[in-house]
Amino acid sequence: MKIYVDADACPVKDIIIFEGTKALIPVVLVTSFSHFSNVEQPSGVETIYVDAGADAADYRIMKLAVKEDIIVTQDYGLASLGLAKGCTVLHHKGLVYTNENIDQLLQTRYLSAMARKAGKRTKGPKPFTSEDRENFRELFKKVISL
Repeated sequence: MKIYVDADACPVKDIIIFEGTKALIPVVLVTSFSHFSNVEQPSGVETIYVDAGADAADYRIMKLAVKEDIIVTQDYGLASLGLAKGCTVLHHKGLVYTNENIDQLLQTRYLSAMARKAGKRTKGPKPFTSEDRENFRELFKKVISL
């Protein structure tokens, strides 16, 4: 089992790295070259850099992930692909993507995109809170201990 993180805008990388390495599960951060960093990661953490193009990180994660891996992403499209591969997929606000909820999430995303295309304004995501952070931490600890 490995943990793959869609790392460009992930606000819980520190939790994933701390808890994942503590559980001796390899962590793979997939991020674009535009987020390059010389920061040395702890043992058990690998950073893979991809082009800055749309969905480049998603494609790399899907190329690498196998059944029973864990993927952390806020991208519903990547979540859908990960579920189809038999991965456990988590959102950084403490949501587990499932075959039961992914269709509704994708439909909502599609309807919002169509509304924006028609010139309407849509609400963005709610701000990330400390409660979201703790919800993710508890969920993540439970998932990696299974």
